[in-house]
Amino acid sequence: MAQFIQLVEHCKQSIDDELLAGLTAPQATTSPKYLYDALGSKLFEAICELPEYYPTRIEAGIFGKHGKEMAQVIGAGTTLIDLGAGNCAKAANLFMHLQPAQYVPIDISVEFLRDAVGRLQQQFPDIDMVGIGMDFSLDLQLPQSVRSDKRLFFYPGSSIGNFTPEEALIFLRQIKTACAQGNKTDGGLLIGVDLVKENSILDAAYDDPLGVTASFNLNVLLHLNRLLDADFDLREWRHRGFFNDKLSRIEMHLEALSDQTVRWPNGVRRFERGERIHTESSYKYTRQSFISLLTEAGFENVTTWTDPQQWFMVCHARAA
Repeated sequence: MAQFIQLVEHCKQSIDDELLAGLTAPQATTSPKYLYDALGSKLFEAICELPEYYPTRIEAGIFGKHGKEMAQVIGAGTTLIDLGAGNCAKAANLFMHLQPAQYVPIDISVEFLRDAVGRLQQQFPDIDMVGIGMDFSLDLQLPQSVRSDKRLFFYPGSSIGNFTPEEALIFLRQIKTACAQGNKTDGGLLIGVDLVKENSILDAAYDDPLGVTASFNLNVLLHLNRLLDADFDLREWRHRGFFNDKLSRIEMHLEALSDQTVRWPNGVRRFERGERIHTESSYKYTRQSFISLLTEAGFENVTTWTDPQQWFMVCHARAA
């Protein structure tokens, strides 16, 4: 039976402080992690099925075509640590090739992860599983039940793009350090990276005509209402998603459709019509710029795989 360890910070005051600092800043913001409550996680699953949202489909194709080759580079018997595991499907599709000794899915959405790990353990009863509910963007100190041998951090879906390049470097260095916990030096990283491409393709992927991405983004307001006891009215906001050429990133915002005042027990914020809350960024890289980032973070022996159009890239790198 799978173990489940809950390390998510439940201090309401710290959550309130983080959210209010963002919402009351001159340019209002929220962390992308607040997009992923239980409903948000399900909506993101739906986004991954959309024809416009190419990253999941193309990344799956790369894994499908090159999975065996990846396993030869990585080796069997890893401790497969799945960052932002969600429904665990991406990692599970690699089990046949990687044959991990232990699977460690990590996600901030605790109940969603618990259900996914329970189902997966029934499918793969011979794999030791330790599910961890935690915010890995803040801390990568793993419990002792996680093996120190051959740690392979798995970070698919181009989620690294949610960090600024400076933040990404810090995070990758944290992963490199975690690879070596227990004086082990045989760790590595398997990561998906979205590449720079035509603006029209990027814009469509983050603002689909069916409106699923809009629902996903707007759901963060429901989450904020629950967390802060706020009174955001979803009908007075709209989703905006577009590519920022100058910063090489997709931006998602919520834009006020009217002048309005939002209240919560200990505060208030006046939003003018057209004012935005920045909810997510997704940086896009070139192949060389990301390899350079990995090298600067302390990784070496980088191997890359991509699709024929070179829209997406999967990298494996060893901790130096």
